[in-house]
Amino acid sequence: MDWTEVTIFTATAGIEPVTALLEEMGIEGYALEDAADFAEFLESTEIYWDYVDEKLKEELSQQETKIKIYLPDSEAGEAQYRTLCSRLAELKAQDQEGAWGRLETASALTRQADWEWGWKQYFKPFPVGETFLIKPSWEECVPGEGRRILEIDPASSFGTGSHDTTQLCICALEQTVQGGERLLDMGTGSGILSIAAAMLGAQADTAVDIDEHCLACAVENAQKNGVSIGRTLHGDALRDPALAAEIGGGYQIICANIVADIIIGMAPMFWGQLAPGGTLICSGILDERADEVRQALEAQGFAAPVHTASGGWSAFVAKKPV
Repeated sequence: MDWTEVTIFTATAGIEPVTALLEEMGIEGYALEDAADFAEFLESTEIYWDYVDEKLKEELSQQETKIKIYLPDSEAGEAQYRTLCSRLAELKAQDQEGAWGRLETASALTRQADWEWGWKQYFKPFPVGETFLIKPSWEECVPGEGRRILEIDPASSFGTGSHDTTQLCICALEQTVQGGERLLDMGTGSGILSIAAAMLGAQADTAVDIDEHCLACAVENAQKNGVSIGRTLHGDALRDPALAAEIGGGYQIICANIVADIIIGMAPMFWGQLAPGGTLICSGILDERADEVRQALEAQGFAAPVHTASGGWSAFVAKKPV
């Protein structure tokens, strides 16, 4: 499917009303470019730069605030775009002081093929951990002794295996999986962690993601590697109690390669979902946030989480006591 990139021109003060409007329309994903953030960044990081081009500095500080969303290039997407434009006009009429910016839009077609495959030339086979050689489907190679091929085509999903956070999780899985463990993959992306776990002998029971495209991608990647993912569930388990209930519990392993704030927020959920003696593997954590995550896990009851780090990123392996 192709996509229409819609740019909404607003102002810092308009971010909250515009994003609230998007949420009312069921549009939860967006990219924000805030002029105030540019100015703050330039001021707060000035001491770390040997030289900053004054023209560039001026251009960044004068950037107009933008919110970008992606709508399907279809009749439904066009109808949603028309509704958005109408709702923005209503919002602009409420803004008597003009504090919320232009509240106008621009659109451009983003072809799925260009989005998904533009990076192919840079994705080459590489080893991860002690047992895997990760490669895309279009590359041919022979694994070295003691390694097995994990074939992954992430498309627009996160997870080629090259990122430090993914590698930290795969290494933790190699140390954790003994065989037969029921696994939950929270924020599955390309499915790479579910697939690695299944290849190691775990039962990849449930994969969850807020992006339906990721789930389809994960299932396709699992099939390429001769393994399966039992269930794929779409949504935000933190905000959707019904989804959280559907995910259920009794897992022996949970993988969560997300971000620090979400891991902290989900710590009670992970505790409830894990069987006694189960293991939580979490990453996506900047090193400077590692202590916060550790404290949240320990406060929940996880005993002495084991910390590993690579390239400025941290991971934890935390056991739930029996």
